[in-house]
Amino acid sequence: MTTKMTANGVSTTTTPGTEQYETFYSAHRGKKISRIMYDYRDTDNELFSCVAPTLVECRRKRDEWLKNRKRPKP
Repeated sequence: MTTKMTANGVSTTTTPGTEQYETFYSAHRGKKISRIMYDYRDTDNELFSCVAPTLVECRRKRDEWLKNRKRPKP
């Protein structure tokens, strides 16, 4: 599988506050299924990545991750 989201195994999502995603297809029990590969670079420069059936589900997981992160106190 070739992807624009990685170069040599490293995410190309480098700008804080940005997201990248792409659809890929795989086979499960003889059926072709689509999945979304999703990367989000937080404003703290931390990377969130996931794979889910839909972009909406990826963003829901990202929002949950952002909500549950422990941020350092100023």
